[in-house]
Amino acid sequence: MFFSASVKRKGSLLILALAAVLLVVLTSCGQENNNDPAPPDVPEEVTVPEPIILMPEASGKNVAENEKAVIDYSNISDGYVMVMYKAETEAKLRALLKYSTDTYTFILKPGEWTVLPLGNGSDDYKLQVYENIGGTKYAAVLSASFTAVLSDEFAPFLRPNQYVDYTDAPNTMRQAAELVAGHEEVLSKVGAIYNFVVKQFKYDKHLAETVQSGYLPVLDSVLENRTGICFDYASLMTAMLRSQGIPCKLVVGYVKDAYHAWISVWSDKEGWIEKVIYFDGVNWRRMDPTFASSSKSSNIEKYIGDGKNYQEKYFY
Repeated sequence: MFFSASVKRKGSLLILALAAVLLVVLTSCGQENNNDPAPPDVPEEVTVPEPIILMPEASGKNVAENEKAVIDYSNISDGYVMVMYKAETEAKLRALLKYSTDTYTFILKPGEWTVLPLGNGSDDYKLQVYENIGGTKYAAVLSASFTAVLSDEFAPFLRPNQYVDYTDAPNTMRQAAELVAGHEEVLSKVGAIYNFVVKQFKYDKHLAETVQSGYLPVLDSVLENRTGICFDYASLMTAMLRSQGIPCKLVVGYVKDAYHAWISVWSDKEGWIEKVIYFDGVNWRRMDPTFASSSKSSNIEKYIGDGKNYQEKYFY
């Protein structure tokens, strides 16, 4: 599952892929921001594209249910399953989505539908809902097994889910539309969004040091505050790209010994563009948005290097 790719393309300052750290912070990341001015308004003659939301739904065709929980796996061909814990409880809740080689873990909130992406694509899955019964002990509440055959390989990476939730983030989608206005090529759109995040956002060291397990970005708040940990960077960029119909993976794994997240994007011309490659006008280099938005460029080579330090584990 671990791999890297390099991309060659003419042009200047064109971003091909991006990266961001999830929860565990690289302690040597810089926190200085470039403080560039906000991008100018889109000229009137440029058409701003409409956001695209492929909204997940619990359609009720294939369901496992009991008095406590419900699992709706009606839309597995579209790359997702939905789960809700129905009963009232203050206990911690978890959903474990097992596939052929590993397991994804999600946090549930009672009374709310949660969208879980089938990040391993077409595969056999087993989804189990658990309720905490004390300490570190959990009891199984409900389970369902199914075989997913995706309608296309991009299905999980074109929709909102728990980790990339833009269903209630109109400002994020509007900002993405304004940024890509006037850009025709996919990679040019990627570059516009990347440059915006790198130049406008400041790394939140305090949040990084105090973040708790189960933290999920609230995207419009991240956009408004222009700050966040690197999970915020990755989720925001992924949401922006998906809302413009660009397949994008939020990838979670490791860079060296640090838990990490980055993104991979799809281009019809290039295919999946993996890891974190950008063109500085002279050379191809590896880049992480966290490092790119700070002044400590020495960290780039230390952590990013030639990309061989990257190891993928989960895809959201």
